[in-house]
This record gives sequence, structure tokens and C-alpha cells, in this order.
Amino acid sequence: MFLILGLGNPGEHYRWTRHNAGFWAVELLARKHGASFFRGRGYDLASATFYTEDVYLARPLTYMNQSGKAARRLRRKLGVEPRNILVVHDDIDLRPGTIRIRMGGSSGGHLGVQSVIESLGTREFPRVRVGVGRPPESMDPAEFVLAEMRGEELEEFLGWCERAAEAAERVVMDGLDTAMNLFNVKSPP
Repeated sequence: MFLILGLGNPGEHYRWTRHNAGFWAVELLARKHGASFFRGRGYDLASATFYTEDVYLARPLTYMNQSGKAARRLRRKLGVEPRNILVVHDDIDLRPGTIRIRMGGSSGGHLGVQSVIESLGTREFPRVRVGVGRPPESMDPAEFVLAEMRGEELEEFLGWCERAAEAAERVVMDGLDTAMNLFNVKSPP
């Protein structure tokens, strides 16, 4: 059983920001597989079937920097081991549109991922990272990932989230190694 945990911030104010790449990826997966979210204690949760695999999709409602609280609650509720909790999140250290899949590692300074690491008590969980690029030199990284996008920029971003959703689906269906071979070698379109 897999839990795909898409990191982001709840509320309309954050909906169209780079920091919500994980939210968008799980929302796109839910739409594709006809799943509906219900409100839990600090999270939205849906169950879906990817062909023959049962999967949970979740969006923490605890805000990005406290994502681990929802991860811990979901782990207990669903009985999912960390190695089967696939975390999807934005990454400013990757070129825009780049998708990278990996198992474990540090948070890379991402406070949402750091919260999940601390709450699960391990770094050993798979991740799908969505490259959003670095901010302009004069801009604070937090301001950059929380800035609202519009028009062509938003359209492009949603395409990246769609690729992240495809990557997450491949991890579940084909395994981590196969998914890494498919997505980690591709350059963004």
C-alpha cells in the first residue's frame, strides 16, 4: 500500500504558488483516477486504484513547515511504512520543470521535507522533486515559492505538476528504480 503525500499550503491564497507543486500532483492523480478527497484531522485524504494497486493520496493541511504532523497521523491511521510514503514537493535547487525521484537523503533545506523526516523518524522514504528554479538574486527564496503565478507561467508550472503526478504513478506501478530510470534522465520539455 502506498501513500502519496503532496506537500503544499492549504487555502486559496497559496493555491497558485510554486510551493503547492505537491498539492497539484496529488490533485491531478485524484482527478485521473476518479478519487474524491475527504477532510481528516489535519489532512485531505482520498483513496484510488492505479490499475491494480490501491493507493492513498493526501494533502497535509498543517501548512508546509508542519507537514510532518499530517504524515505521522496518516502513517498511524493507514499503517503505512515510511518506505511506502512517497512525498511530492517543490525544489528550488532543480531547474524549472525538472523531475527527480530518489529514496531518502537530506531535506536539502526544504522545511516541509524536514518536518516529515523529523515526524517519521527517518530519512528513508521516496520523493518526487519538482524543479521550480532559483529566485532572482534580489528575491528571498520563501517569497519566490509563495509568489502567485498567472498566465503562461502558471500553465507551464501545471505541466510540471502533471509530469510529477506521472512520476509518482510510475513509482507505484513499476517500482522506484524503473521510475528513476524513466524520469531522472529526461530534461524538462
